[in-house]
Amino acid sequence: MAIKTIPLSQLEADPRGTLNDVADSGDALVVALPDQRLVAIQSLDSSEDDSLTSELLESNPAFQALVAKSRASARKPFEPKERK
Repeated sequence: MAIKTIPLSQLEADPRGTLNDVADSGDALVVALPDQRLVAIQSLDSSEDDSLTSELLESNPAFQALVAKSRASARKPFEPKERK
């Protein structure tokens, strides 16, 4: 797996395009923040996503609270936006 490093400004300029590139390539992306910290973004396979969600539900109270809040709120219809 390749790792690409970009400045935060590049992610801010085209967040959807950058995240789609990460998802399509499978490569990891490291975003360099202005204060010299780094943040990694990596796509997950569907099977990995399920195990990550399960692990978070079992062990993370903050994630459990977010899920409970989401379940309690009204649902909005999903309206996909057209890609440019």
